[in-house]
Amino acid sequence: MAPTETRPEADGRVRDAVRGNWVDHRAPAWTRPYLRLSRADRPIGTWLLLLPCWWGLLLAIVSDGRASWYDLWVFAGCGIGALLMRGAGCTWNDITDRHIDGKVARTASRPIPSGQVTTRQALVWAVIQCLVSFAILLSFAPMAIALGVLALLPVAIYPFAKRFTWWPQVFLGIAFNWGALLAWTAHSGSLGLPAVLLYLSGMAWTLFYDTIYAHQDKEDDALIGVKSTARLFGDAATPRWLAIFLVASVALMGLAIALAAPSGAFLTLGLLIAGPWAFGWHLLWQMRKLDVNDNDRLLVLFRSNRDAGLLPVLFFAVALLA
Repeated sequence: MAPTETRPEADGRVRDAVRGNWVDHRAPAWTRPYLRLSRADRPIGTWLLLLPCWWGLLLAIVSDGRASWYDLWVFAGCGIGALLMRGAGCTWNDITDRHIDGKVARTASRPIPSGQVTTRQALVWAVIQCLVSFAILLSFAPMAIALGVLALLPVAIYPFAKRFTWWPQVFLGIAFNWGALLAWTAHSGSLGLPAVLLYLSGMAWTLFYDTIYAHQDKEDDALIGVKSTARLFGDAATPRWLAIFLVASVALMGLAIALAAPSGAFLTLGLLIAGPWAFGWHLLWQMRKLDVNDNDRLLVLFRSNRDAGLLPVLFFAVALLA
């Protein structure tokens, strides 16, 4: 394990940040610790939070056949909101984990344990991000606003989940896929069963990719008593569980599509179904490349889920034109 003061780079760069990222090379020096708190140097989390939003919005538009300029704002607002709320959630996570992160090699270089910012500064930064995100949320439909406020509850709970359950990835899934519900509701004004099924599909997907991610820290987690599905399943059983999550995610997305697709629109239905089909093949490819003891490969596979999640977005968007 790495001591608290250990940094992989003298200038405070975070160990698992994307090489050559804009934060480390282009952002003003005084902003870098705050941008690192928000994981702006590791954008994959923003994508994983955003993509279920786009799934929900696009499927809602296909379902009722009503597209408007307002939907472009929802599309963009989800992007800005995902960036801000992922940043706020990660900042809150670092505040609650500040004593744990210093004991784990991969996280000891984060801004709080490495001394780049104080806990109070981090808390102020989290509040600022939440307030700006809330201002965007106020432009959505009333029920979407209520859902957005309710989303703060799982975001607040998630950092503590690994202390009391072997399934903290479930709590991450609850928080990270909330956008499927919110974006559907922002378009339609009410919540529908297809959105709920899409949300559950996203939760299964989160269990898939975050179990892969958690294998990077399993040795350090075991030493300090942090729980995860990676530790729960072990190396031998992880592929079997990943297969279960894969099937569940694809099946639930397919069922959401079956309920949302316009009656008799067979071309539209075919294009929509191609989304989970391609998505499932990507997850299968990840499983074939998996080596739970190769941290570099684990990180590459985890990051590849941006492309996996974009596949349904692509096919849902094409279906709008059918």
